[in-house]
Amino acid sequence: MNSILELILITFVPILELRASIPYGILKLHMDWVTVFIVCAVANIIIAPFFYFFLDKVIHLFLRIKWIERPYRYYVEKTQKKIHSQVEKYGEWSVAVFIGIPLPGTGVYTGTLAAYLLGLGYKKTIYAAILGVLMAAVIVTIITLTGAEAFYLFLKMNGA
Repeated sequence: MNSILELILITFVPILELRASIPYGILKLHMDWVTVFIVCAVANIIIAPFFYFFLDKVIHLFLRIKWIERPYRYYVEKTQKKIHSQVEKYGEWSVAVFIGIPLPGTGVYTGTLAAYLLGLGYKKTIYAAILGVLMAAVIVTIITLTGAEAFYLFLKMNGA
């Protein structure tokens, strides 16, 4: 049970997410990859609705301050109007791909923030987060498993 809690806590860290927790669970904790995949993916998906709700409440609090509200309305709403048709057409798919590519700076936190600022809406943001997390989880798991196997094969070939 402690191992699962470790995976969840690592997954909840904004910069790490499942990009760190999946390799940690498979390579360091030597857990079954299916269990690691499920725990990390579910934990990462859970972040999206909570973070969206948090953003919605915090941003509305800050918008009560005039020197924050004016530039926000000018830049964010102007951008939302300008790209509205593109967001409607590709919005959740582009956010899903952004979340799904396991690179530094991508993930559920930044994807949810981007979706919120683009005005994607709650349902589409959650849908994009689920798709993106599943893509990232598959990619990271495959890389971890194939990379680990290649590493172990290299060690065997060199007589170690």
